[in-house]
Amino acid sequence: METLKSRREIAEMRKAGLLVWQAHQLVGAMIRPGVTTADLNSAVEDFFARQGAETLFKNYPNPDGDGPPFPAACCISINEQVVHGIPGPRKLKEGDIVKVDTGCRYHGWCGDAAATYAVGKVSPEVRQLIDTTRGVLALAIELMGRCTWWRDVATEMEAYVKRAGFSSVVKYVGHGIGREMHEDPQVPNFCDRKTRLTGGFRLSPGLVIAVEPMVNMGSARVQRLADTWTVATCDGKPSAHFEHTIALTEDGPILLTGGPNGETW
Repeated sequence: METLKSRREIAEMRKAGLLVWQAHQLVGAMIRPGVTTADLNSAVEDFFARQGAETLFKNYPNPDGDGPPFPAACCISINEQVVHGIPGPRKLKEGDIVKVDTGCRYHGWCGDAAATYAVGKVSPEVRQLIDTTRGVLALAIELMGRCTWWRDVATEMEAYVKRAGFSSVVKYVGHGIGREMHEDPQVPNFCDRKTRLTGGFRLSPGLVIAVEPMVNMGSARVQRLADTWTVATCDGKPSAHFEHTIALTEDGPILLTGGPNGETW
């Protein structure tokens, strides 16, 4: 069962979230052909260390128990890679899309956010994929302010993606967040039978969740690669990913991983 947070606790989570936003600003400024994914990861890891924040992803246990812990501060996934890509010597090239997911714990509270970055010029179809994924996250945040149950948000998210001609990944979902990166509830970006029947979870003040739509250009089917972490589309078509940590208050949703003035992706 989800644990609701107080206003004070949400304010503390905002401090962690702002560091995650700033880390993404560093990444965005570095995105260009020739930069390696290891370069991006090192910049984020060094930034968190300078701020006295703990990286959430490094040494995170393999969820399937059949591989090593995650070795980096960022998941960096390129093109057909959906999530959980391991940084390394691979160089970015013109036309790539790069998904960077990172998080930190600061004074005991967590923040987690992801964004998709285009390397130079991308095709119109890929640009539409990125814009749709960014847009469906914005839709979810807006709906959180006026819906009672997550079922209603998830239904609209799924329909939004389908209207654009794309597919929502169903194997991986968002999550509650607080003292730990992964807390209850699970936060699907689609409405399955269980969510339709139960409503998912109630959207109550004090709820803090990480909403992270993953959208594929082709089929929703994904596969885990031999490194036991990287997840890629089965058909080899590109995927996009955006995520924010969001708190629901009496006054509506607050973007905890947004910019200092509420900026978003």
